[in-house]
Amino acid sequence: MLLNWTVMILYNYFSAMFVGPGYVPLGWTPEKSQDCMYLQYCKVCQSYKAPRSHHCRKCNRCVMKMDHHCPWINNCCGYQNHASFTLFLLLAPLGCIHASFIFIMTMYTQLYNRISFGWSSVKIDMSAAKRDPRPIIPFGLSAFAASLFALGLALGTTIAVGMLFIIQMKVILTNKTSIESWIEEKAKDRIQYYQTGETFIFPYDMGSKWKNFRQVFTWSGIPEGDGLDWPVRDGCHQYSLTIEQLKQKADKRVRSVRYRAIENYSGVCCPVTKGVKTFFTTPCTEEPRIALSKGDLILATRGLKHWMYGEKILISAADGGIRERGWFPRNCVEKYQYDSETDQPVDGEKKSK
Repeated sequence: MLLNWTVMILYNYFSAMFVGPGYVPLGWTPEKSQDCMYLQYCKVCQSYKAPRSHHCRKCNRCVMKMDHHCPWINNCCGYQNHASFTLFLLLAPLGCIHASFIFIMTMYTQLYNRISFGWSSVKIDMSAAKRDPRPIIPFGLSAFAASLFALGLALGTTIAVGMLFIIQMKVILTNKTSIESWIEEKAKDRIQYYQTGETFIFPYDMGSKWKNFRQVFTWSGIPEGDGLDWPVRDGCHQYSLTIEQLKQKADKRVRSVRYRAIENYSGVCCPVTKGVKTFFTTPCTEEPRIALSKGDLILATRGLKHWMYGEKILISAADGGIRERGWFPRNCVEKYQYDSETDQPVDGEKKSK
């Protein structure tokens, strides 16, 4: 049984790793040219982002139905390997539960056979069991320690990977991805902030958990659709989600604040020279850091108490040109006062941190 668990776990693990999520073809455009207005354009892939696709900085490609980039499989979880990845998250805890049961029963029976009760004490003799026949595999102190260590690993894996499986099943049963769940939350925040009176309906929820489940898991192992066109619920169309993404992107530009670097920053993860609080509160994320030179302009879109995230505007690039994104220490920048019409600094106005 343990060999069966191992084979099934490794099969789904390597399937998720080597099959991959599926990528949007380079240079892809929608069949109808007028639909381009509903889509974002990826400058790296030189193509439009198909519905439900996102660009992965690690894979350097636009991934179809991207859920997240998983470092454990060194690949993205997306359209083609979502089922294999989720099955791996299910089978690994089940195999570990089976192994934990074996470890617990082994240690229990071996200790029970070596325990002796006295009038005032209880002794455990790890050298040999009381009863014959002796076990085929000797169980001494080192074997007990190894079994206990393996039990801890099995239980830890069961809890950690099991939680990931529950998270994945929640998004699968609503036919979403982790990124799309975040987009839906931001849509609610945007509507509430501007009081537009809109009602955002997630377009890919089929209205039934079973139908949503069948979008990912099929008997053939091949997911529904082609990764570019998706069935949508009544009242929505193919670009309902991408239109909301464009609205959020425009809102992000409106809410962004322009800063100017007043100190150099090398882009290291935990800078020692920027203060103790900055060092110990570095963001726990895979998102990159950006190096700053004094005088650089940055559009900050979000931040923490001691860190900020934004896009560095390259002075040599044209308007709307290439930008570098990442985190940087808050104490390295100050607000940049400028005239919105001429985009020039305001003279005589005091700058605030």
